[in-house]
Amino acid sequence: MLLATLDIALRAGTVALLLVLAASLLRDFRNLVAGRLAIAFAVGSAAHAVTYTIGSTSPVSIWHAPLIALSTGNVVIFWLFTRALFDDAFALRWWHALVWAAVAVFSFVNCMWIAPAAGNLRISMVAINLLALGFIALAVGQTVASWSADLVEGRRRLRIFIVCAAALYGGMNAIMQMLIFRGEAAAIANTANAAVLAGIVAAISFAMMHVTATDLFQAAPDATAAADSSSQPIAAQGTGAADQRLVDALLRLMADERIYRHDNITIGALATKLRMPEYKLRRLINQRLGYRNFNVFLNNHRIEEAKAALADPSQAEVPVITIAMDAGFQSLGPFNRAFKATTGVTPTEYRKLNEARA
Repeated sequence: MLLATLDIALRAGTVALLLVLAASLLRDFRNLVAGRLAIAFAVGSAAHAVTYTIGSTSPVSIWHAPLIALSTGNVVIFWLFTRALFDDAFALRWWHALVWAAVAVFSFVNCMWIAPAAGNLRISMVAINLLALGFIALAVGQTVASWSADLVEGRRRLRIFIVCAAALYGGMNAIMQMLIFRGEAAAIANTANAAVLAGIVAAISFAMMHVTATDLFQAAPDATAAADSSSQPIAAQGTGAADQRLVDALLRLMADERIYRHDNITIGALATKLRMPEYKLRRLINQRLGYRNFNVFLNNHRIEEAKAALADPSQAEVPVITIAMDAGFQSLGPFNRAFKATTGVTPTEYRKLNEARA
C-alpha cells in the first residue's frame, strides 16, 4: 500500500511539473521549432508518467491505449528535439511527422490487438522497447557526435546531462519493461522508475532556470550579418583589448591562410595555431562573432570564397564542384545546401544572377 501511494504521488508530481514546464515553454518559445518540440516532449513525457506499468499483463482499455501511443511516440519527439536543440539550422520535414505517426500507430495497434493475442505479450513488449531504445541511441549518438562543434557553453553542458539522463532513464525503463516482474517486485520496480523519472524532470526544470533561454532556443545567426562581420574589424564590446587582438588574429588567419580550406579542421587545431585555450576560442567565436556552431563559422568563410569565385567573370567556365572543393567542401551536396541556406539561391542561380548584372 505504501509503495502504491508513493508511486502515485511521484507520478502526480512529475505530471504537474511537466505540464507547468510545457505551459512556460508555450508562453515563451511557441514560435521556435526547438520550443515547439520541447512542448511536445513535455506533454508526451507526462503521458508516459501516467501510463507506464512494469509487470502488468492486464488488457489495455480503449482510453488508455491512445495515451500509451502518445508516450511511445515521444521517443521520436525526443530524437527530433535533440536535433533541433543542438542544430540551429534544423528544420522539420514532412517525413518526421510520418515517422512519429508510424510509431504511435504501431503502439496503439500493439496495445489493442497484437499484445492481447495469445503468446504475443512478451514479443510485442520487447519490440516496442527495442524501438524506443533505437531512437534513444540515435538521439544520444547525434548529441555526442556534434558536441565538439557547439560553441554555446551552456548548451554544451546540457548535452552531457541529456546523454546521461537518456542513458539512465530511457535505457533503464526499456530494460525493466522487457524483464519479468511479478507482485512485490513489480511494485518496487514501478516506484523506483517513478522516482528516477521525477528526479530527472526536477533536474531538467532546475537546469532550465540556470541556463539562459537564448543559449537554448535562439535561432541561428543571420548569415549575411555574420558574413559581413567576418570581413570587417569588430568594435570592442566591453570584453577588452586583449580579446579584440585575438579576434583580429583569428580573422587574419581565416582571410590570409584560409585555414577553413583544410580537411577536417577542428576548433582544437585552430586554438593551437592561435596559441590560445580552446575554451577561450569558443567564447570569442560565439560571443564576439555571433556564431553558435563551429562548422557554421567555417562554412560561412567557405561560402564567401565561393560567392566571390561564382561572381568572377574570369572563372565563368570553372565547374561549380571545383569551386566548392577549392573552398573546402568535401562534396557538392553539402555545398549546395549550405549555399542555398545562406543566399537563398543555388550556386548556379547565383552565378547566372551575377552574369545578368554584368
